[in-house]
Amino acid sequence: MEVSGRYIENDRDLAACLRAVRHIVLIGISLKPERPSHQVMAFLLESGFEVTPINPGLAGQTLMGREVRTDLTALDRPADMVDVFRAPDALGEIVDATLTAHIPVLWTQLGVINRPATDDAVRGGLTVIVDKCPKQEIPRLAQLGLWTERRSQDRP
Repeated sequence: MEVSGRYIENDRDLAACLRAVRHIVLIGISLKPERPSHQVMAFLLESGFEVTPINPGLAGQTLMGREVRTDLTALDRPADMVDVFRAPDALGEIVDATLTAHIPVLWTQLGVINRPATDDAVRGGLTVIVDKCPKQEIPRLAQLGLWTERRSQDRP
């Protein structure tokens, strides 16, 4: 039997997917506050998600109270989603690592588009969101009435 995931392509499914996510691994984190990856991590933490940052060049440092990890093999507990801030040509390796780590959701940030890699992710059983930013999508979903702020007891 073939395992198959899916692309998230509508607001209701996107909101449902995000409601199921507690722990996000953010690949490509920057220590620089002006960088989008840094801003998105801060937003996700403020929104009640647990976030583990990944950047091999920063591994072992602490960012927003979280230890930066080398890669997906260095996680100390299971994750629900991988959020990618890397060049599109890096996505093939990230998909392979996400599948190996059994992380069910792959999210690629704005401009991170590599259709062959994301097609492989879907064929491998992952739920995939492409070319979107949660810092933009969560407030937009809230305006549509599809997202409510997490209460403290809902936080991981």
